[in-house]
Amino acid sequence: MPKSKRDKKVSLTKTAKKGLQSKQKLIEELRKCVDTYRSLFIFSVANMRNNKLKDIRTAWKHSRFFFGKNKVMAVALGKRETDEYKDNLHKVSKYLQGEVGLLFTNKTKEEVQEYFDNFKEMDYARAGNRAQVDTTLDEGPLEQFPHSMEPQLRQLGLPTALKKGVVTLLKEHAVCKEGDMLTPEQARILKLFGIEMAEFRVQIKCMWNSETGEFDNVAGGEEPMQEEDEDEDDDDAE
Repeated sequence: MPKSKRDKKVSLTKTAKKGLQSKQKLIEELRKCVDTYRSLFIFSVANMRNNKLKDIRTAWKHSRFFFGKNKVMAVALGKRETDEYKDNLHKVSKYLQGEVGLLFTNKTKEEVQEYFDNFKEMDYARAGNRAQVDTTLDEGPLEQFPHSMEPQLRQLGLPTALKKGVVTLLKEHAVCKEGDMLTPEQARILKLFGIEMAEFRVQIKCMWNSETGEFDNVAGGEEPMQEEDEDEDDDDAE
């Protein structure tokens, strides 16, 4: 069994910008999960959607998810070998960068990977996302829209007009090309026409076994560099 380092006192000087008490509570809760569950996984999220993550949490009620507060979570696990809560947790902390979360579970590595490999759902792209395909709207009536929508469509850059009370696209219109970074107007048009381009998906980055202290770089590749200490400003999203 890996040695426990729970007697180490954690200084929150650099993360005490606000909510010191809530951050201390999060640290305690994370460490309790380290002691309770067999495995800890770090996962990254592409095209983050809170409702999709909520669906996953509902399906995995037997486990615990934490998303957000990366730097506080790194403090809880330990950023270095000298202050890690248990053996090799400092290696896990290196992955707490960007849109990532923690999964504590008693499920096996194979069960976790199989679930997330198969969990992919489409959603509407947002401004700043890349267009996945060329999208062109055909000339003609747009009977799915009420006549009151015509001014809004025109403001979005669509060549529309009312013909006999029916919203009509006066000519073919190219909304976007594959690889374009979508503008707010393009993203709005795609949503209005029911065109989904953003794939919500989760990738397992690494795992840690509480029984052996073993760390596994599941995704492969080089391990990330440890980020410099800064004040914690991430949003709560447990």
